[in-house]
Amino acid sequence: MNDDIRKIHEEVEKAGAFVDALFAEIGKVIVGQDYLIERLLMSLLADGHVLIEGVPGLAKTLAVRTLSAAINTDYQRIQFTPDLLPADLTGTLIYNQRSGEFTTRQGPIFSNIILADEINRAPAKVQSALLEAMQERQVTIGEKTFSLPELFLVLATQNPIEQEGTYPLPEAQIDRFMFKLKVSYPNKNEELEIIKRFSCGQDHSVRAVVQPDDILKARSVLNRVYVDEKIYKYIVELVFASRDPVGHGLKDNAPLIQFGASPRASLYLTIAAKAHAFLKHRGYVIPEDVRIVGADVLRHRIIVSYEAEAEEITADMIIQNIFDHIEVP
Repeated sequence: MNDDIRKIHEEVEKAGAFVDALFAEIGKVIVGQDYLIERLLMSLLADGHVLIEGVPGLAKTLAVRTLSAAINTDYQRIQFTPDLLPADLTGTLIYNQRSGEFTTRQGPIFSNIILADEINRAPAKVQSALLEAMQERQVTIGEKTFSLPELFLVLATQNPIEQEGTYPLPEAQIDRFMFKLKVSYPNKNEELEIIKRFSCGQDHSVRAVVQPDDILKARSVLNRVYVDEKIYKYIVELVFASRDPVGHGLKDNAPLIQFGASPRASLYLTIAAKAHAFLKHRGYVIPEDVRIVGADVLRHRIIVSYEAEAEEITADMIIQNIFDHIEVP
């Protein structure tokens, strides 16, 4: 390890000292779900939004609320419904009869952490208002444009079971999420612990162990995490294998992929790999970091063909095939 990498490594250990305390504090409330918690922390550090897919009752909302309490930030839960309007999200102008002027009333989106619950239940106009704020980090109300907080994270959920009365997100909008997470049921031991912990009426509140400024400082250190040229090329090979399977020796994948991953995939794979290295108190990225975050970054960016759907082949299966085939540096 050369001196520059060693210096970055020391900075990561110092700036990430809060990570273990944050995991422990969230663990006081959330049983299991290590995958979900780890990805939420990675998205927070990497400044990327998350789409969470899972059936009701898996502690998605509780995990987000607990995270916001542990880092001492503002939190807003917005229930997306078919009758929701963009103004309900962003805010609106209120006419004051006494002064004869319009005043601005900011909506719930002006917060640090936003939980967009069942995002696919709101019509396209509302989805677009949220996703525009995610991308531009600003909201226009009337003739004025307002900047959103520097620490701004959108965590959107959708139910994979009920599709009646929903408005599926267009692929171009889904692409703006860094991760798409698939949350599964807890195992038997975890469910047993859930019953014991939450059937006694005890208070399971958490204390703030991190301040928003600590997160912002950690982000600046994360940006300096070392990525070797071979890792960059590995990431590009993975993404291009989804666009040109035949050219990368994946002939069987060609009829299964309608559209490959976008350039955002390469960028987010790099940033997410850095975030994973940071969580492991490492100042440099290794191939395993890329492999661990690969499915979460790529699954919503690879559009499978009708042939793949007919054969019940999922994007996750295709991604696994790509990772198995592309040579690891």
